[in-house]
Amino acid sequence: MLVTGARIVDLDGPGAGVVCDILVAGGTITGIAPQIAPPAGSEVVAAEGRWAVPGLWDQHVHLGQWAVADRRIDLSATASASDVLTVVRSIDIDQSSEPVLGFGFRSAVWPDAASVRELDAAVGDRAAVLVSGDAHSAWLSSRALITLGLPARDGLIEEREWFEIVPAMTAAFSLEATTADYRRVVEAAHRRGIVGVVDLEFEDGAALWPGRVAAGIDSLRVRGGIYPERLDAALEAGLRSGDVLAGLVEVGPLKIISDGSLGTRTAYCCAPYTDSTGGVGVQNFTLGEMTELLSRAHAAGFEAAVHAIGDAALHDAVLAFEQSGARGSIEHAQLIRRDDLTQLARLGLRASVQPAHLLDDRDIAAVCWADRLDRCYLFASMQRAGVELALGSDAPVAPLDPWLAIDAAVRRTADERDAWLPGERLSARAALAASVDRQRLRVGGRGDVVLLDADPLDSGTDLRTMPVGATVVAGRVVHDGR
Repeated sequence: MLVTGARIVDLDGPGAGVVCDILVAGGTITGIAPQIAPPAGSEVVAAEGRWAVPGLWDQHVHLGQWAVADRRIDLSATASASDVLTVVRSIDIDQSSEPVLGFGFRSAVWPDAASVRELDAAVGDRAAVLVSGDAHSAWLSSRALITLGLPARDGLIEEREWFEIVPAMTAAFSLEATTADYRRVVEAAHRRGIVGVVDLEFEDGAALWPGRVAAGIDSLRVRGGIYPERLDAALEAGLRSGDVLAGLVEVGPLKIISDGSLGTRTAYCCAPYTDSTGGVGVQNFTLGEMTELLSRAHAAGFEAAVHAIGDAALHDAVLAFEQSGARGSIEHAQLIRRDDLTQLARLGLRASVQPAHLLDDRDIAAVCWADRLDRCYLFASMQRAGVELALGSDAPVAPLDPWLAIDAAVRRTADERDAWLPGERLSARAALAASVDRQRLRVGGRGDVVLLDADPLDSGTDLRTMPVGATVVAGRVVHDGR
């Protein structure tokens, strides 16, 4: 493939874009020059002066859950348990036994509490599974509890207990993504310039992804994560991070969810929350448990991705990486003690962050973390400390849209308010560089090219609505909107 007349965006700056041709052969960039004669039989893509960047990546997604997001009632606009029940009651449930499936509520600052009895009154004998917007808790009706073999209770199911039943819930209520679902969301991702994702779905990805590739889901680079309960089986199979499973799909990191989330008030913190609960959050894995898991994974060639949102969880995660010698990333890193910034950089750990979360967390943090707001989402501080940033969405928690993430990192606001901690804003260049999986458009790089209809580094460009002209994966056009 030959891309002609592309204005290459300099991600290392501050140089201006240079117009060049880009030759891709065997999935790799083999030539970049002002003018390249098309090899015989090559496909020619005329960029016509469009801005060219490396293919975009989302470094943290739950692709199957994102693929079925439209099957669930949107609860994101609710502000209380009562609001959720009002939405549920508005559904026509007469003469139906179909489960009520919802997603998107955030209970951290609710003025009331979730009640199984009240949910039962709203849905009758139907199963109802309402998942929080951060995916760290769920509100289940009695029928759903019985279906999943869980004891009666009144309130939310949270954290490790919830994560352990997600696979059974997915199967029981037919929330598995189909080939058509995957095809639809992959095509949508390509339209936004995405060429690859780190898929941290709760499933046996090593067993399932080869079948998806065989079914035609073969145009997206995927690194599939493995959770602790499947680590032994992965080690017995001789798998390690980077092993190719099929096509463009390879084995990803060991994923450990060490603590909870701000939206569920379970992120594990050094000091009590400043709301009425006064708790410090939930520790899903102790330092000893994390260190043991990381040590075994590292010895077998696995990288690790450790979820750590609260500052206490992040501190323990850094210690576990140091004690085990493991390599990889801290996922989320939403609240951090500044001393730990130095440790992150010293250990060479990536900060895999989801900037769009700050748009949702801003008001919740003002209530729950009122005394530590100056340590939230420290993107620029991480960059200055020498910590590598990698941007993502955590879809379905936020949309699978790299331009939303980039814009949130750059502006740190989505409304009329000024930026939240303006000193922590990233430049557009830095945010874009953190979205391309360390790639650059140069000879020897991956043959993944995205053509943009606007200059992403121009301060007048609306990054949220960035028009993507074409997306190329390994020399293959997967989206052409020119």
